[in-house]
Amino acid sequence: MKFSEMPYKRVDFEQLKKDFADLERDLDAAASGEEQFAVHQRYYEITGHAQTMMTLAEIRHDIDTTDEFYSAEQDFYDENGPVFQNLNVSYQKKLYESKFRPYLEEKIGKVAFKNIELAMKSVDEKILPLMQEENAIRTEYNKLLATAKIEWESEILNLSLMNPYLHNRDRGVRAHAWNKYTEFFAQNREQLDDLYDRLVKNRTKQAEELGYDNYLPLGYPRMQRNCYGRDDVARFRSQVKNDLVPFAEKLHEKRRRRLGLDHLLYIDEGVYFPEGNPKPTGTPEQILAAGRRMYNELSLETAEFMNFMCDNEMFDVLGRKTKKTGGYMTYLPDYKSPFIFANFNGTSADADVITHECGHAFQGFIAASDPIREHADITMETAETHSMSMEFFTEPWMNLLFGERAADYVDMHFEDSVLFIPYGTMVDEFQDIVYSNPGLSPKDRNLAWRDLERQYKPHLDYSGNDYYEQGCFWQKQHHIYNYPLYYIDYCIAQTNALQYKAWMDRDWKQAWESYLKLCRLSASDFFFGLMDKAGLNNPFEDGCLRYVVKQIEEKEK
Repeated sequence: MKFSEMPYKRVDFEQLKKDFADLERDLDAAASGEEQFAVHQRYYEITGHAQTMMTLAEIRHDIDTTDEFYSAEQDFYDENGPVFQNLNVSYQKKLYESKFRPYLEEKIGKVAFKNIELAMKSVDEKILPLMQEENAIRTEYNKLLATAKIEWESEILNLSLMNPYLHNRDRGVRAHAWNKYTEFFAQNREQLDDLYDRLVKNRTKQAEELGYDNYLPLGYPRMQRNCYGRDDVARFRSQVKNDLVPFAEKLHEKRRRRLGLDHLLYIDEGVYFPEGNPKPTGTPEQILAAGRRMYNELSLETAEFMNFMCDNEMFDVLGRKTKKTGGYMTYLPDYKSPFIFANFNGTSADADVITHECGHAFQGFIAASDPIREHADITMETAETHSMSMEFFTEPWMNLLFGERAADYVDMHFEDSVLFIPYGTMVDEFQDIVYSNPGLSPKDRNLAWRDLERQYKPHLDYSGNDYYEQGCFWQKQHHIYNYPLYYIDYCIAQTNALQYKAWMDRDWKQAWESYLKLCRLSASDFFFGLMDKAGLNNPFEDGCLRYVVKQIEEKEK
């Protein structure tokens, strides 16, 4: 069914509570594992429909944040979403404690039961008001950013639409653009500080109510980190500092020489060529058409996926002034359909939607054929491995998107992939510091961020921008507000994607077969097991990043 034709009806939470009560009653009355699994299949249907309605409302709200109807629906789900979470956990607890658990584990897998255990540790009815408050604060933050009005020449632009100017080939243009862009955040600095302060305090209170010292022991289960912990992540961060940052700084120096600059400033971040970064050729419609051709040529599996997406209007990618910033892939269970939301802005990021977000969506499309819903419940580092790796697998078709500058895009994408890891890891360490010390003042948080920038990006120079020099750059990073602790996942995944890049340079077909296998495995195993089955080195093992750097240094020679 086409997205525009999908009917929406607000979830009746009173009926949903009755449905869950019936499910729990029938689980208790079941005389065998087979009977309990039949009940569980009804659970799939009930929760899938509720998730579909909630997701439809979210997408349609994000498409136009000024739409009064869907704005009210979003507010409704901000309040009732935690109720839905609690109903799920209550039901899953009965599965977890079932006397027929061996049979159920055989049917839905050990990973599912570990995830239930984590969910039981992270949700409780007594913290529902705090979870509702957290949702409301996040929505307040997103609305603040979505309604930004930046005067640019004769236009009024939002934050997303400023991106082409922030990366303009003319250094004077991008310096002016960064000043205008920063001005919005500086003018709203107190509100941004207040929003984050409220979020940190709220999340810390949730953790304390559940018996934790701070948010970190709660945040890790909420991220479904089911086979690694905070110490593992700390070791990965050490690998990044010791093994990757020195190489990343060499790439920045290479970029400086290529740009013909005496010194790199913050306004030069993300700019790779003196003639400007390569941009996709053609209109948004032509970019989508090129993506369709690309996936039809890549494999039979990707062809089926992309044709489904295009034929059913499962993209909303045009940048509009009242549209939520950013991009994502989400899923509509009733229709077994991924959906891609983005803001095309005339930069290479438009192509990334066709590669990165489609990587997420392709795996979701593949997983839709698995009748065990829990197998689709992948953890974030695995999900981002699917998307970031697809960026590399599609590189042979970049001529369709970038024409004569395809080779420039491939080079830029490779460097950008490496350079991202220090930044993303820094975001994670910043959050670790903040949630370990929830009483930090806004000034202390900013000082912590600026100190981390000196460790992870020592070349960075904010001359001329007091706001960023004071350590406020992090306020533009949506994940820090909206998705606590969700960023190291990108870095782990990028490590995997670079492994695939090295692999496909040696044997593209073999690398693709491994990738398809990983997509089909979905969440049927823990992350460590998935890495082993796919033939990838575990990023948490000491030496993994040294290996990756060695591989990519050889490519650079």
